[in-house]
Order: sequence, then structure tokens, then C-alpha cells
Amino acid sequence: LLRPVGMPGPKVCELGGGGLVLPLGGDWEQKWPQGVRIVLYMLGLFYCFAGVAIIADVFMAGIEKVTSKKLRLWDKEKKRFYTFELWNATVANLSLMALGSSAPEILLNVIDIFAKGFYLEGLGPGTIVGSASFNLEIIIAVCIISIPVGQIRYIKDMNVYIITAVCSIFAYLWMIVILSVISPNVVEVWEGILTFVFFPMLLVAAWAADKGYFSSSASEEKSHLHADMSPEEFLEMEAEIRKKHGEHLTAEQVLKVLEAMAVKPT
Repeated sequence: LLRPVGMPGPKVCELGGGGLVLPLGGDWEQKWPQGVRIVLYMLGLFYCFAGVAIIADVFMAGIEKVTSKKLRLWDKEKKRFYTFELWNATVANLSLMALGSSAPEILLNVIDIFAKGFYLEGLGPGTIVGSASFNLEIIIAVCIISIPVGQIRYIKDMNVYIITAVCSIFAYLWMIVILSVISPNVVEVWEGILTFVFFPMLLVAAWAADKGYFSSSASEEKSHLHADMSPEEFLEMEAEIRKKHGEHLTAEQVLKVLEAMAVKPT
């Protein structure tokens, strides 16, 4: 049975106490010298950190590969290739990339909630608040000080920046309202559902701002990258074709294979 938060009881490191995983040996393990347990638990913690780092790195690499996927279209009238991004960069950054970078603390928060019977203590909320503070303070500071002296960086799309900034402030205000005004110290089901619905609303608003719907003139289609295939892209595709169909192909044959592989634009 789970003990409600605030009810007195043995700590995790004391006889009769326990956490979600530790102690592995029960009360027998609790009788070990405290110094030995500290060393073993620290080694286990570092091992978990290394595992989380590896998993997050693989996850982020997969997301980066998905979001950087490009589609080459052949225009027979203009006799040239057009390269398009399948994912909108703004939507990818706000959804998949954000999920990948925040996955460890989200999972830790979810595990903590279920382990404590949906009673929250310091660990669950602390991971979210700590991650947000790190992103707002440390990452922004590093991005600023890493700019070489004498150089300037400008915000590429002010509309998207305004949307994300306003939504970030609104998120903190919304948390204050539901936890201090509407239902003090309790998150009701409808509040959680409504909070989740705000996320796709943010994606739609940011996508619309990125497309220029909130400006006087609609921006040019940003998924269109190049009117022609870059030399690097052509060499990469040529190498793939020659590897698959043979090194004996002439340049004209390579171009015909490229045309056959290209997807017709709609």
C-alpha cells in the first residue's frame, strides 16, 4: 500500500523503508555499513546517467534524421530538381526535438507520480522546474557568450519568436491559476486535458506564424530549399546510383536514373 505524502514512516535508507527500486536486498541490505552503500549507490547512479545519456543521444540522432529528411522533385518543364524538407523546421523544433531533449525528466516525473499514487513531492516537479530553469538561464547564457566578439545574431523570424515567448509566459501563469486559484494544490482531470490541448494549439500557431499568416504578406514557401541540386547532393546521389547499378554508367545514364527516381511534383 502506498503511504500518503506527509504521513510519517521510515526513510528509504532506514530499516523498513524502501523506494521504487532500492534497496535490492530489503532490510538485509539496510544493515550494510552506510559508507559501503553510498559508494555502491553512487556507482549505480553514474551507470544510470551513462545509460540515459546513450539512450537520449540515440533518440535525438533518430529524430534529427527524421526531421532533416528531404524530398527531391524533378520538374520536367524547367529541367531541374527541387529539394523540399518534409518536416517544417519550426514544428519539428517545438515537438520532436523538444520531446527528445526533455524525455529523461518527463519519464522521471511520470515514474515518480505513479510510484507515489499520484501524490507529488519534490522529485517529480523538481525535474520539470529544474529543466525549465536550466533552459531559460544556462542555455540562453551559453548561446549569448558563444557569439564571437564583434559579431551579431538576429532573430530570424520575429513572429514565431513572439508566439513562443507569449506561450511560455502563459504556461507559468496557467500553472499558478490552476494550482493556487481554481483547485489549490490539486490538478483535476479537466485541467490536465486542457493543459495538454494547449500544446497542439501552440504548434498550429507557430506553424501559421512561420508561414507568414500573421504578417501583412505571406512568406515564401520555406520548405523549398534549392532550385537545383547542390554539388554535394548530386555527388552523393551519383555515388549511390553507381554503387547500386554499377560503376560503368555514363553521366547521361546517371541523370536518367535520377529522373526516374524523382517523385513527380503535384
